[in-house]
Amino acid sequence: MPNIKSAIKRVNVIEKKTLRNNMIKSEYKTAVKRFEEAVSNNNVEEATKLLSVATKKIDQACTKGVIVKNTAARKKSKLANKLNAMNA
Repeated sequence: MPNIKSAIKRVNVIEKKTLRNNMIKSEYKTAVKRFEEAVSNNNVEEATKLLSVATKKIDQACTKGVIVKNTAARKKSKLANKLNAMNA
């Protein structure tokens, strides 16, 4: 544990940011899991709705800096390809 006042503050700030990042990451992972579950059940209507939700959560995580822009684009593309393969 640090002794200097500014270092103590940095530790507290990092803990808060870590909790926020974990919450955002958990939300987008849950959205992706729900989408993939709908795809595995061959439920096209629900999968289409959940794709937009998952895309929104991934974009939010990207905006907040939890994941990198290219990672977000790759994940969204992969989900869209799964939905398109299901429709074909």
